[in-house]
Amino acid sequence: MSVVFAQGFSAAGVRGGISSVEGKKDVAVVVNNGPLNVAAGVFTTNRFAAAPVQYSRNIIASGHARAMVINSGGANACTGEAGYAQVEQTADYAASLLGCASDDVLIASTGLIGELLPLDAVFHGVEKAVNALDSSEEAGAYAAEAIMTTDTRPKTVCIEGTGYRVGGMVKGSGMIAPQLATMISVITTDAIVSSELAQSALREATSRSFDCIDVDGCMSTNDTVIVLASGASGVEPGAEEFTAIVCDACAQLARQIIGDGEGASHDIRIEVRGAGSYAAALACARAVSSSNLLKCAIYGNDPNWGRVVSSLGTVPVDIAAFDPQKVTVDINGVRVCDGGKPGEPRERVSMEEREVHIDINLHTGSSAQAVVWTDDLTLDYVHINADYES
Repeated sequence: MSVVFAQGFSAAGVRGGISSVEGKKDVAVVVNNGPLNVAAGVFTTNRFAAAPVQYSRNIIASGHARAMVINSGGANACTGEAGYAQVEQTADYAASLLGCASDDVLIASTGLIGELLPLDAVFHGVEKAVNALDSSEEAGAYAAEAIMTTDTRPKTVCIEGTGYRVGGMVKGSGMIAPQLATMISVITTDAIVSSELAQSALREATSRSFDCIDVDGCMSTNDTVIVLASGASGVEPGAEEFTAIVCDACAQLARQIIGDGEGASHDIRIEVRGAGSYAAALACARAVSSSNLLKCAIYGNDPNWGRVVSSLGTVPVDIAAFDPQKVTVDINGVRVCDGGKPGEPRERVSMEEREVHIDINLHTGSSAQAVVWTDDLTLDYVHINADYES
């Protein structure tokens, strides 16, 4: 059901003709039919933020939005004033078809950087999508398909709360770094929530999900995560429960991104325990997840723990204090590094399963922990990105 799982939403995904991939759907529209029009958002911190990111940041500042238009086939990033004008024109056109104000329409784009969009194709897609809006399972599935780029499959989530629902979709497969990750996501709920709660819940959720995945260490110009709340259920959940469900939704979507990492043959969970703080544990996990040498080793089914500790050792002491002579590393349940020195022979580690678990314990005497997911680095990844065109 994706973004239409929650009451009060309609969606569509169609082909406008933006994408160079023949027959691919490339425009999605999601509409909040109310009665509330609450919206929250988190965006890329890249200084070359795309025109739709700049535009939608301004809209989200109000805490309200009625609709979102998303296109694949072009990022509209690094396109100057002309690119921003395209965003404004798209919002104006969508608003005229939907019967709402232009500043009630959010815009997101994904695809090749540095080229303007074919605006006629965008408008064509928006018109087709508005005419196809529906609350059916098929409509939600088409919307999730339309936002894909190098993804091999749609990524969606549906969660039941206490009398209300949360649904969502995400695109993301490559250009994934642990600074939100390269993705566009829309999460919908029919709960009655304030814009302040929606924003705080989303911030908490992204910090422990999309901020904790890493396919290739590359940060996008277009990352956008939006929450839309319709209030159609009539249920007002407690802040703690609502935040937990939004966190769960984002975690499930983030895990699906890792499972569809470009060309990946292994999903790698890196868990750091025994740190002095969550920030310290996260810094250590990110350092390990960013190692291309480790990713290549895992692709070769080699549990090379030397790649783990060498990356761990790059974390400055003032960020994560630990004694290297106390650190342990387990790979798929086998302690290959024990107290900073060899443990069990690496030949005892089974690498046959898709998931690889790397468990690091810093043994600082504290109990903070963090988890980051990443993928291995394969030949297919190189081919996909060497040949990439929107």
